[in-house]
Amino acid sequence: MSNEADAAQDSVSHDVKDVVVAVDGSPASDNAVRWAANTAMKRNVPLRLASSYTMPQFLYAEGMVPPQELYDDLQRETMRKIDAARELAVEVAPSLAIGHAVAEGSPIDMLLEMSRDAGMIVMGSRGLGGLSGMVLGSVSGAVVSHASCPVVVVREDNNVTEETKYGPIVVGIDGSEVSRRATEVAFEEAQARGAELIAVHTWIDTQVQAPGAGFTVSEDRWKEAHDEKSELLENYLRELGRTYPEVQVKKVITRDRPVRALTEAAEGAQLLITGSHGRGGFKGMLLGSTSRALLQSAPCPMMVVRPQS
Repeated sequence: MSNEADAAQDSVSHDVKDVVVAVDGSPASDNAVRWAANTAMKRNVPLRLASSYTMPQFLYAEGMVPPQELYDDLQRETMRKIDAARELAVEVAPSLAIGHAVAEGSPIDMLLEMSRDAGMIVMGSRGLGGLSGMVLGSVSGAVVSHASCPVVVVREDNNVTEETKYGPIVVGIDGSEVSRRATEVAFEEAQARGAELIAVHTWIDTQVQAPGAGFTVSEDRWKEAHDEKSELLENYLRELGRTYPEVQVKKVITRDRPVRALTEAAEGAQLLITGSHGRGGFKGMLLGSTSRALLQSAPCPMMVVRPQS
């Protein structure tokens, strides 16, 4: 991040993990700001508004130095977006501690640097300007893939309603190590929000082997597989359940593809959480077709949790 004067270092303490939200003035960004403010309020942590600007390359030939007045204009425009975002956040959480950071340069570099000290990064999915193409573009791909903290993507149509405001937290579980970390985060979120936790494990027909080639898998074998997975999921959740005894947990085991199962489970949810490098049903969740489909089909904001380094 740039060390220039407009990189604000407000009085917000960094002893706690801020919620950082990317700001670009788009409707999706506004949704992300509201969601992030609500989350920071429930977690009792500060909110930090982050925005960046770059000099349009088409205005000046290589080697030419743009006048300082143009940089000043870009800074002022960026600060107007920050101020507008601050007003939105205050509407959601009037007593919330709010800081901001503005930098010249790549939004990817800025957000990745801020992720080192943040509790989470929140991004809108269809932004303008520097954050354009947030879901499928280079910014989102880089931030979701390399951030040091969980990243939440809030789509333009992920509006917070009276129903979803108090909805459950949904987590996809596949038994991998990063899935365990995602489940821990899901319990933390559920406790902070006083929400029910829905733990979803999916399996598909190819994961249950028939006795031999040409044999049809019987319903008894389906039931046996379901019972096995139910026991595994129960064991998986037991320890965290003792750590977070106030969180009510609903277990969902379904013979379905993960995208469809999680999309259905997340109807009316506050947040959908997945790990970034899972096995089995969630393999390739980040960079493959599954993740792209889920980021576009999830009916609520989606958090991606990466392995801890």
